[in-house]
Amino acid sequence: MKKGIVKAVNISDTKGVVKTPVDSVVLVEDYGIEGDAHSGKGKRQVSLLAQESVDKMIAMTGRKDLTEGVFAENITVEGLELHTLPVGTKLKIGETLHVVSQIGKECHSGCAIMKQVGHCIMPREGVFTQVLKGGVVRPGDAIEVIEEITE
Repeated sequence: MKKGIVKAVNISDTKGVVKTPVDSVVLVEDYGIEGDAHSGKGKRQVSLLAQESVDKMIAMTGRKDLTEGVFAENITVEGLELHTLPVGTKLKIGETLHVVSQIGKECHSGCAIMKQVGHCIMPREGVFTQVLKGGVVRPGDAIEVIEEITE
């Protein structure tokens, strides 16, 4: 079984900006994170990014200030290569259940992340999910693949 750990949970009240780490988030079924600008119906309710992807950016840019939430991800995880999971994969994160709905995204031209960092990893390695079962997620919670779709 593929597993990782939640390193940080992050929110913002507007889109296209760096998110702020918080102690916990409440996820609502088929909506996303309470109080986050990206929540709502649709296939991009929650964004996830692997710390390993952030580490690539640190190595590439030499910047040590690339911390949790800087790429506008809701959940920063460690130990799981998120962007290699196929759409349709089910994930258990803390007490919540998600389905991977999209890998990568179109970059917002002129977003805060691109202005600050000059390059963004989310368009290639960010993962988006829909919330199948709500609940609370905190740093330190497990994230595990419970059903991987295979071609």
